[in-house]
Amino acid sequence: MRIVLVGQPNCGKSTIFNYLSGYKAVASNFPGTTVKYTASKLYINSHLCECIDLPGTYSLIASDAAEAETRKFLLNESFDTIINVLDASLLSRSLELTLELLELRKPMMVVLNMIDEAERKGIHIDAEHLSSILGVPVVKTIGYKGQGLTEMVRTALQVAKKQMPSNPIALSKDIETVVKKLTEDVAKVASQLRLPARFLALKLLQKDKIFEERVAEIAPELSSKIKAAQRQLEITHGRPSDVVISSERHALAMNIYEEVVQIVRTPHPDIRDKIDNILMHKFWGYIFLALIFYGFFTLVFKVGSHIEEPLMAIFDQLLAKLKTCLPPSSLTYVIVEGTIQGIAGGIGIVLPYLVPFLFGLAILEDSGYLPRVAFLVDSFMHHIGLHGKSIIPFLLGYGCSVPAVMATRILESERDRFITAILATLIPCSARTVIILGLVSYYLGPVYAIGVYLLNLLVVAIAGKILSTIYSEVTPGLLLEVPTYRIPAFKTIWVKTWYRLKEFVLIAWPILIIGSIVLGILQYFHLDKAINQLLSPLTLLLGLPIAVGTTLIFGILRKELSLIMLLQALGTKKVLTVMSKTQVMTFTIFVVFYIPCMATIAALWREIGLKKTLLAVSFSFLIACLLGMVSRFLGPLFL
Repeated sequence: MRIVLVGQPNCGKSTIFNYLSGYKAVASNFPGTTVKYTASKLYINSHLCECIDLPGTYSLIASDAAEAETRKFLLNESFDTIINVLDASLLSRSLELTLELLELRKPMMVVLNMIDEAERKGIHIDAEHLSSILGVPVVKTIGYKGQGLTEMVRTALQVAKKQMPSNPIALSKDIETVVKKLTEDVAKVASQLRLPARFLALKLLQKDKIFEERVAEIAPELSSKIKAAQRQLEITHGRPSDVVISSERHALAMNIYEEVVQIVRTPHPDIRDKIDNILMHKFWGYIFLALIFYGFFTLVFKVGSHIEEPLMAIFDQLLAKLKTCLPPSSLTYVIVEGTIQGIAGGIGIVLPYLVPFLFGLAILEDSGYLPRVAFLVDSFMHHIGLHGKSIIPFLLGYGCSVPAVMATRILESERDRFITAILATLIPCSARTVIILGLVSYYLGPVYAIGVYLLNLLVVAIAGKILSTIYSEVTPGLLLEVPTYRIPAFKTIWVKTWYRLKEFVLIAWPILIIGSIVLGILQYFHLDKAINQLLSPLTLLLGLPIAVGTTLIFGILRKELSLIMLLQALGTKKVLTVMSKTQVMTFTIFVVFYIPCMATIAALWREIGLKKTLLAVSFSFLIACLLGMVSRFLGPLFL
């Protein structure tokens, strides 16, 4: 039994999905988080079901790759029922997608999610009346609290078992006449395409290019009838046929809204409105933006540094005892030492910074603050040739570059997706944040770490301006869902943190341990010297010790390896005894900007193609070299 969750962006689909299946999707309080569908098998009342969370879409006319993913699934895949999740506080707008889904004639139910937010606005929805109008069951829920979801599941099973198709709601009489006539004309083609004939007719009247091309290939003789139907609507309404259909659906949604909704009281402002007046202010908004992120990174460093020192002291004692048990000159000692150093690097260096960073990032996401950051930086983004919606991949990039690259699917323009994907790889991900905090903050001070982040923003702005000048195009305005503030649930935050941390524990950490052992073996057989010599032109160019060459190779696998391997390659954790402050800064800046990790390269290849991926890798490497040389020569003036 396959159950599909469909809804507009930020309606709470992924939150409901996680409730049903356990935490398997990143659900955040900002739109565009889900960019590919996520599936999970689960038992519901002893029934084995597959639950599928589709990317948010405003309509079944795809305007970006994420919406195209949803439409492709709904039209081409088999499933038993649709759970249409609506934001109850924005019911009239949300119903427009519902009306389109009814045209698919699939078993379906409607979920009025965020019903608490609707009630806060003084909106009372008559669910029974709405159900009678739509002809499908309607259930009220509060997804992030889990309220109403048991009833939703029970109803979904009943709908799936009955397999009663949904019925479209008729449009205005003159429009319905044109729709019915065209439905009869395209019935045979619709059967070949395995689509409801009425759904296909509406898409043709909306001038959907994909369906126009499909029909033209199968039945070119229908072209004149389609154009005649479009022209008839245009003559009778004085507007293009696609506008007529969308306007009719909008009006129908508003009529249903007015019929089922009662405003029980005037919406009263609460503390969240007052907070927004400050955080979204044209002056104070930017001040608080800077203070919030400064406080965030400073807190992460303080927590991490206080945990790192005692943990590393324990492993130092363990390594000292190891020398009394095994001869330091033996290969066995080298392997055991490498294993301990790899484990120590994960526990003592990476996790103390990574855990608070991911935890804080989850709080910023679920509180609803990140979309407001996108709004604040919209004008800044326009100056570099993009718009505020591009900030979403950037913000995701602070967690991991892979979902950041994938999130470029929410951008309508191919050119914007390409530029944003390149710039997103320059954002310091959580792995590079560990390097910045564990190296620059620890040895030079947190102010210098903040400086690295500010430099990163400046470089992203300049790089964006260069790329947008080369690939010039008119940049559209920002259309972005700005959700209400919420107090994040501790359980959700913790589970989300673990979900993201799990990638390091299960994937990166084993690579880190293996890499530490491999480096130890290379040093044992003196093979590291050959690698360092091969990379010496680069390290000499940057003014770095030749011994750090191998760490740059390992850093391409996982960025955290660069820091752990650095300590191992130098043979000491007291970095400033073998490297100057300038060299520490140069090394950090180079690693932050140079070649993305292998997982990110794979994501780039999948999203923008091989040629553009090679361009992105070359571009980031060139930036890293230039900034590394600047840091080498200007560092002594500031450090």
